Amino acid sequence: MYLRLTDEQKMVQKTIRRFVEKELIPLENDVLRNEREGKPSLPPGKLKELQLKAKEAGFWGINTPEEYGGADLGQMMMAIVLIEISKTFVPFQFGGSADNILYYGNEEQKKKYLLPTINGEKKSCFAMTEPGAGSDTRNIKMTAVKDGNDWVLNGEKTFITGGNEADFVMAIAITDKELHQSTNGREGVTCFIVDRAMGWKSEYIHTMGEWGPAGLVFENVRVPEENILGELHKGYNLGLEWIGFARWVVGARAVGSAERLLQMAIDYAKERVTFGKPIAERQAIQWQIADSAVEIEAAKWLVLNAAFTLDNGEDNRHLASMAKLYGANMGNNVVDRVLQIHGGMGYTRELPIERWYREARLWRIYDGTDEIQRMIIARNLIKGHVKVGQYV
Repeated sequence: MYLRLTDEQKMVQKTIRRFVEKELIPLENDVLRNEREGKPSLPPGKLKELQLKAKEAGFWGINTPEEYGGADLGQMMMAIVLIEISKTFVPFQFGGSADNILYYGNEEQKKKYLLPTINGEKKSCFAMTEPGAGSDTRNIKMTAVKDGNDWVLNGEKTFITGGNEADFVMAIAITDKELHQSTNGREGVTCFIVDRAMGWKSEYIHTMGEWGPAGLVFENVRVPEENILGELHKGYNLGLEWIGFARWVVGARAVGSAERLLQMAIDYAKERVTFGKPIAERQAIQWQIADSAVEIEAAKWLVLNAAFTLDNGEDNRHLASMAKLYGANMGNNVVDRVLQIHGGMGYTRELPIERWYREARLWRIYDGTDEIQRMIIARNLIKGHVKVGQYV
């Protein structure tokens, strides 16, 4: 075993960290001001400008296969990158990528949807969650009924990330009710690629944070047979693959954010003086800093292990659930402590801590709640799918 980053990984980490410090962190005050005024976090075109700067530095399509113009650096490198860019709340993602399940499209679908998405010409979103069906996908109600060469979709989706900006959606709908019921929801649903121009509508859902999900409404939306992604009645597996990939990513984001927040707390504790001494000399503060540092390191290794396992072609779903569960809770613990250390100032909008506080609470909900992750982890162990101590 070698529990250190390679020279190549260190180089990437250093380069990304420099990019974040130079290009993103200086934008934080502007982002906070824009969000308070109800404006987009970044002006139109600014994200594109930042992505082009990153592309010039060699970061484009980090996990996109080389045949599609990407760097294909692997999941470990992706985890390292995500940790670094999560040290700021400026909304940014490197260009040149697409949803993992889009690669299951046929050649015509890749030409029409995958390549334009990679090139930044189209935006996509994935829609499985419904008002009455979150983690329990058996309760999906959206239907797709065959009519000639088309499928007619009716139903609603909710809390869809990117749904307000997307040019097309990959939507899961029931295509065989009996099969869906008899297989406990594992079959009888299909994934459709649905252009916005086909008629679905989106509306903004207001949340306590800056995450702006959408509610999608489908009323007799006609989708051609050729827009089925993957196999008919097999959309559940695509949905699991999409969600499974995202889980450990939440942990990576929590680690990056927590590292930045902890450093803010350390710096402030050295400066803030009460009763003649910096609060950094108070045991109550020291213990909060120490606990945070330990939890961050533990979460980081869970995340890196999940990414490493995926790079080696192994099933990482168990580790991904562990990384998501522990990482999300760690992030919430750390931001709460950091706000407490800053006292009243931490609660104001003069500092970004309250903004992170609102964002962090979402980590324990989306892409599978804490409760769902615990259920998955316990089930895997009790049924023997995973052995205690299996992952070294």
